Amino acid sequence: MKAKDILKQIDKETTKLGDIRKIAKEIKKDHALAMELWSSKEFLPRQLAILIMDKKELDQNIIDKLAKDIQKHVLKERTHLIDWLMANQLAKDKSLISLMESWEDSSSPLQRRLFWYYQARLRWMGKTDQTNTEYLLTAIEKNLMSEKPEVQWAMNFTAGQIGKWQKKYRARCIAIGKDTGLYAEEVAPKNCTPNYLPKFIEIEVAKLKNR
Repeated sequence: MKAKDILKQIDKETTKLGDIRKIAKEIKKDHALAMELWSSKEFLPRQLAILIMDKKELDQNIIDKLAKDIQKHVLKERTHLIDWLMANQLAKDKSLISLMESWEDSSSPLQRRLFWYYQARLRWMGKTDQTNTEYLLTAIEKNLMSEKPEVQWAMNFTAGQIGKWQKKYRARCIAIGKDTGLYAEEVAPKNCTPNYLPKFIEIEVAKLKNR
């Protein structure tokens, strides 16, 4: 299947995520094709490209380029693409996970986002025995309000996951939300948990109790 033929199937107004997944399922893995689709600079083709990439072809230099390209998208698109890259590629390879764990101080905001998002992911996946929680919370308390929006959300989300899953840190995580006021005025979409930490943690902990 050639890139031009695939691009003809994708319409930014009508193509849905399910359509992208269906095309990816037909292609399976084709890294060269993925890079051709990536060069279109368009959001939906780049979503598809991420799904059919070969994770063995990814290294720090290539990820640097991908992140630089993604940074040019509007905020909603760039956070979706970088999180999509983590979920579908980076989190599935030990060497790529090691890269993510080294990105706390990366010059790329999107790589810093993934450092934090991966820490949150560990906790919601049940790995709550992490030894770096104290360190992470200290870093969040110190740097949260000075970070870029895409990184700020991931840091806040990490504090939310710590507060949900690690009871001994719950009060501290709630205090971060109260002290910063971050997302306090945000109106959450229907059926979504608010990002404001006191509300997020209250709602998510209640879900645990209702199991």
